[in-house]
Amino acid sequence: MAVEVSERESELDPEAGREPGAEAGADDPPAWRVLLEYVRPYRMTLLLGALLSLVTGATGLALPLVARELINNLSADEAIGGALLLMSLLVVANAGIGALGAYVLQRTAESVVLTARKGLVSHLLRLRISAVDRSEPGDLMARVSSDTTLLKAVTTDSLVGLATSALTLFATLVMMAIVDPALLGVTVAVVGLAAAVIGLIVPRIRRASRKAQESVGLMGASLERILGALRTVKASGAEHREEEAVHEAAQDSWRQSVRAAKWSALAGNTAGLSMQVAFITVLGFGGARVATGAIDVATLVAFLLYVFYLMAPIQQLVQAIAQYQLGSAAVSRIQEALRLESEPDYPPAPLPATGAEPAGLVFEEVRFRYAPDQPEVHRGVSFAIPPRGMTAFVGPSGAGKTTVFSLIERFYDATSGRVLLDGRDVREWETPQLRAAIGYVEQDAPVLSGTLRENLVMGAPDADAERLADVLRTARLDGLVARLPDGLETMVGHRGTKLSGGERQRVAIARALLRRPRLLLLDEATSQLDAVNEAALRDTVADIARRTTVLVVAHRLSTVTMADRIVVMDAGEVRAVGSHAELVTADPLYAELAATQFLATG
Repeated sequence: MAVEVSERESELDPEAGREPGAEAGADDPPAWRVLLEYVRPYRMTLLLGALLSLVTGATGLALPLVARELINNLSADEAIGGALLLMSLLVVANAGIGALGAYVLQRTAESVVLTARKGLVSHLLRLRISAVDRSEPGDLMARVSSDTTLLKAVTTDSLVGLATSALTLFATLVMMAIVDPALLGVTVAVVGLAAAVIGLIVPRIRRASRKAQESVGLMGASLERILGALRTVKASGAEHREEEAVHEAAQDSWRQSVRAAKWSALAGNTAGLSMQVAFITVLGFGGARVATGAIDVATLVAFLLYVFYLMAPIQQLVQAIAQYQLGSAAVSRIQEALRLESEPDYPPAPLPATGAEPAGLVFEEVRFRYAPDQPEVHRGVSFAIPPRGMTAFVGPSGAGKTTVFSLIERFYDATSGRVLLDGRDVREWETPQLRAAIGYVEQDAPVLSGTLRENLVMGAPDADAERLADVLRTARLDGLVARLPDGLETMVGHRGTKLSGGERQRVAIARALLRRPRLLLLDEATSQLDAVNEAALRDTVADIARRTTVLVVAHRLSTVTMADRIVVMDAGEVRAVGSHAELVTADPLYAELAATQFLATG
């Protein structure tokens, strides 16, 4: 359903995808074809629901004929019991079969929504970080929630409603032609005029629906932005200003939705008005034909009943067209999200076994920029890290230190040059296999909502109790677990708000250590620890470095001096590589940083 990108292109071209809001390309499939792909797994139940709807319509179409027979029997003074019984059975069957058909269709529509949501969520979780950087998380969430919800109505009202209402309409017209062709001609003339008017309205419904869905996405993005930094908003006294921004987005969504509702209501009322005009016209013209003896009263009554029944499929047809406009706008937004560049969906890779050999790392003339219109972050970065030992990256803010880790993890790909792990370009690794070998502690040490245990074993779900207990002691979290009311099962709150900054950092370190990494990346991993915990963890890292390869982005001199080698970076280049003693005398920038006892983050 989504526009496919070859695996190699997806691997090597970080700009292959398009961001949400990009216009659909000429090669993109139409919305109806995408909808058919969504319903394909449920085509049998959808067909069953459609058949039940058609049977419901057929029972309704039989009623005017039975009514004509009943009137004729009354006129001839004949028994009407059989006609009344048949009419009663048809009414009951119409209600029962209609209810069953509606349930089948609604259940199928919910299944379509579920499939769309699961597919979209799976795709979003595999997005490249570069694609996420160009997107608004709140807007992506709106596509998963509100846009996919619209598929429910479009499945039942558009795909099924369009087919069943068209067939019912055709069958009704056939029956009307059988009853009286002259009256049919009058009816078709009135309905045709209304159809021309509705045809002018439909494009406006689609445009307004598209804008309404985009406004919902903008509102979600605005709200997510605020809730993600609510403490900062409150501390800045900016609640009212931010409130106005979200209110404006909500107001715009309301405006566009009302505009779509206006055009939809106009289309529906045009259809209703045409049927009323048709009814009155048929009544007048039919009455004249009765007066001249061309038809009898029973025939006129039967035809008027068909006009009455014609109203339902016509209104259903108009509703189907209107819902299709809503659905096609939602499908377009879903497809835009699916076009965002994602990583290949490889199967999960096993974590390194205990005692696995540490990894060696080499950067060869690596150049990198986050976007084509942005300056280079790395400008020919080269260095070699042998297996085992600890390497510290230091330098001013913006030097490109954290970007080194992002390129190793393949959150981004180098613009040119190579990043080699174990002598192999990281772009040649299967992504899960690459990341299984790496433990990564981010700068802000994020903790997810859930239990402490869930956060710890996120990267190693099969870790046993002994392994977990050992890592808790290593990260000095065993005391915290003992103090918590529910131990490892304690809920940590949204983004770990029930933990201190230092505790969140230790959770992130423990999470990385549980993976038994062959390469451990620590980005400012001790910045929020107190002196005692930092010293203890520093000793732990030194011990780990004897068994694996450890890379540290650090600004504390105490951490840097214990490193086996130090890489000094500035303005996207490597200035020098050496030990603390060597660099203090050989590199003025490092000497300055060391003298201040502070190495700036970046």
